[in-house]
Amino acid sequence: MEKRLNLWFDREGDFLEFSISKRKGFFKPINGDMWERVDAKTGEPLGFAILNFMKRFEKPIKPKEIPLPVKVEFKKIKR
Repeated sequence: MEKRLNLWFDREGDFLEFSISKRKGFFKPINGDMWERVDAKTGEPLGFAILNFMKRFEKPIKPKEIPLPVKVEFKKIKR
C-alpha cells in the first residue's frame, strides 16, 4: 500500500508534525524540541514533530509548491 505524507501545523502552538501512518505510536525525543513518532509494537518510524518550528527561522517562510506525488522514506536509525 502506498504511504501518504500528512502534515499538520498548529500556528498558535508553533508545532509541526509530519506523519506517514495513522497507526498508534509514541513520541521519542530526538533533541530539544524535536521528536520521532514510532510504532508502539515494532519501533518502525511513523513520523516526526518539531516544537517552536517558526521560531527557528529569522525570516517568514514563503509558501512553496511541491509537485506530487512526493516520495518520502523514513529509516530507523540505530543508536
